Amino acid sequence: MPAMAFALVHSRALDGLNAPPVTVEVHLANGLPSFTLVGLADTEVKEARERVRAALQNSALEFPHNKRITVNLAPADLPKESGRFDLPIALGILAASGQIDADRLGEAEYAGELSLAGDLRPVRGAIAMALALRRVGSVRSLVLPQASAQEAALVPGLRVHGAAHLLDVVRSLLPTEVADDTAVLPLAEAPCVTSAPTRRTAIDLREVKGQSAAKRALEVAAAGGHSVLMSGPPGTGKSMLARCFAGLLPSLSEAQALESAAVISLSGRPFDATQWAQRPYRSPHHTASSVALVGGGSPPRPGEISLAHEGVLFLDELPEFPRTALEALREPLETGRIVISRAARQAEFPARFQLLAAMNPCPCGHHGSTLKPCCCSPDTVSRYQARISGPLLDRIDLQVEVPAMPVEALMQAPDGEPSATVATRVAIAQRLQQERQGCLNAALSGDALEDHCALDEATSRFLATAASRLAWSARSHHRVLRMARTVADLAASTSIHCAHLAEAIQYRRVLAAR
Repeated sequence: MPAMAFALVHSRALDGLNAPPVTVEVHLANGLPSFTLVGLADTEVKEARERVRAALQNSALEFPHNKRITVNLAPADLPKESGRFDLPIALGILAASGQIDADRLGEAEYAGELSLAGDLRPVRGAIAMALALRRVGSVRSLVLPQASAQEAALVPGLRVHGAAHLLDVVRSLLPTEVADDTAVLPLAEAPCVTSAPTRRTAIDLREVKGQSAAKRALEVAAAGGHSVLMSGPPGTGKSMLARCFAGLLPSLSEAQALESAAVISLSGRPFDATQWAQRPYRSPHHTASSVALVGGGSPPRPGEISLAHEGVLFLDELPEFPRTALEALREPLETGRIVISRAARQAEFPARFQLLAAMNPCPCGHHGSTLKPCCCSPDTVSRYQARISGPLLDRIDLQVEVPAMPVEALMQAPDGEPSATVATRVAIAQRLQQERQGCLNAALSGDALEDHCALDEATSRFLATAASRLAWSARSHHRVLRMARTVADLAASTSIHCAHLAEAIQYRRVLAAR
């Protein structure tokens, strides 16, 4: 071994879905034996020194005990965390000591945690790494532990290799004159996923008796991608309606499914092939903190709004959530993403979710009920509803009442339409929107909003009168236009009429005059 040796291994760190590239530089030199790891490494990365040392020795590979080993994780200002750098560090040491072909390390990027026996353990964020590698157009392949490689293989147009042990990777990197055909790492096979998965929801819409107005509101919300707030006494079916909502939405496209799965993989949850292309449905408890809801921590992790990306976020008992947690939803509802800034780093996570919320109108829950009197004073009702700030309420498109129904009316109520029938209309309306404007109506803004939500003179006067009497903000005005466009799409109408606009206006009046 020469007096000094150097090796480079390519890997990736986790920073949202961007997964920035990291170069693992290993330098061997004569001197006092030591093993130094630099490059803003977290504690679990620094502990790689002992894992790598034991894995090499237990795999019958040579560890350079008599050398000064310096491992640099570049760039130096990017925080590194998790055990994903165990495999790149081990390969760098082997390449610098001449045990594997250093020139072949540039053909791939590596990530994997090592056990003391040299087994490769799964790492989180495999799909995110694969997506980032494909987005930059890199010609390198990706080498991961077998379980992680199967997840990453879902990303098309990328060569992903899986390995079960450190020795599997070492054999694939031996010099050409030493290696044999069995040393080539096989391409990973993606888990079997169905193109038309069974919907996650266990409740059909027809199981909810009555509440035809609330069901119609959910259909409009599903068709246009709008957010919903349901208000009503306890036991009127708000939670059941929320559980039915995911069954009204079309399955995810391949790009949406990959992005959704990538966010889930960043959280460390194991991949479930049975849930591929299904809309995520998240329902955190009202004791959730703002960090749990929008993400955070050190290092930053995605919160509930990101785990619900391209799916549904249901917040039951909305006024019971901490005020700071609710206020943190305001920006993601508008932008579809969340940026978490810390002193050492900044992470961005996608958060395009449909907000579905439910609340009681007062602490006792019976304000406005015709079946049971309310025991709350007007001031108590006002303070309770004021827990939801005006700016947040202004960002919720549909605000519908779910009233209490007498037992007699409940028993005689027809079953109504099944979820499959409503989902068909929703799919047709969404397809129309995508063909017309390339997005759902809830995402319309600027010139596109003016072009696709144009009104004739009579309809425009009607909207202006309603906006003036209800003291709407400009945001409310635009949201009503988007909802009216969705109502018109469900009716297969090319233009917005007064009837469509009147229905949309009704969805903004439940808590408007609180």
